[in-house]
Amino acid sequence: MIARLFRVILPAVDMERSVAFYAAVLEDSGTRVSPGRHYFHCGPTILAIVNPRADGAVNAPDPHPNADHVYFSVDDLAAALERVKSADPSGLDVPNQERGIAQRPWGERSFYCQDPAGNPICFVAAGTEFTGDRPLT
Repeated sequence: MIARLFRVILPAVDMERSVAFYAAVLEDSGTRVSPGRHYFHCGPTILAIVNPRADGAVNAPDPHPNADHVYFSVDDLAAALERVKSADPSGLDVPNQERGIAQRPWGERSFYCQDPAGNPICFVAAGTEFTGDRPLT
């Protein structure tokens, strides 16, 4: 059997703020599954915005941002950047990253940002995704 990735969880401190950000950036309202869980369908993978405390898990630890990036492939990178700017311009102030779209040495065109909970995310132009199928240059 081959495993398939079907859900990625991004923690949220403020569910409403995080959901509003992703709804604007992904141009999709998603689905509220419970008070502390909201799903966005990104192709075959679900992006889950989650705060266990909002679901009543009183002993759950405070949500903390993920340690590394979640990558989104988009058809129109410039439009995605504009949606991020409109949804939360402070998310573009990422330490150690240039602001805006850049051509990466490994061939991707992308930009880095953070969601309102501080989760690091990256948007990559479709067709330029590096998937490990060629050597790094």
